[in-house]
Amino acid sequence: MIAGLSRFCYHSDLFIFFLLQETPAFGLSSGVGAWNAVVFEIVMTFGLVYTVYATAVDPKKGNLGIIAPIAIGFIVGANILAGGAFDGASMNPAVSFGPAVVSWTWTNHWVYWLGPFIGAGIAALVYDNIFIGSGGHEPLPTNDF
Repeated sequence: MIAGLSRFCYHSDLFIFFLLQETPAFGLSSGVGAWNAVVFEIVMTFGLVYTVYATAVDPKKGNLGIIAPIAIGFIVGANILAGGAFDGASMNPAVSFGPAVVSWTWTNHWVYWLGPFIGAGIAALVYDNIFIGSGGHEPLPTNDF
């Protein structure tokens, strides 16, 4: 019991130490310009939204929908590996907004809003107009949810 109490006190001191440290937010690496990061966010978000459309949304996908979670997870992981070192690989404004509020760091924060909105919009327009086409969206059968 004494060992558990001492372990708790030791870890609570560590918790207080880390609590008092500055909380970093999403930011650009040195040498990465704001517009470079916007293009990177556009490309990463395009890949993510395109994957979501191809595996989960497309009514003509057939049985491909069963791999949607793993495909989406793989594209998110690949995007983080590719873009994490450069701009944090946000791909979602909510992901970068929380740390920005907590740390009150707003430098180049617009990058994490503009890039994902443009990338998601382009992916949705491309997939909807080229692959789904004029047939429109079909309601999901009741056994899918």
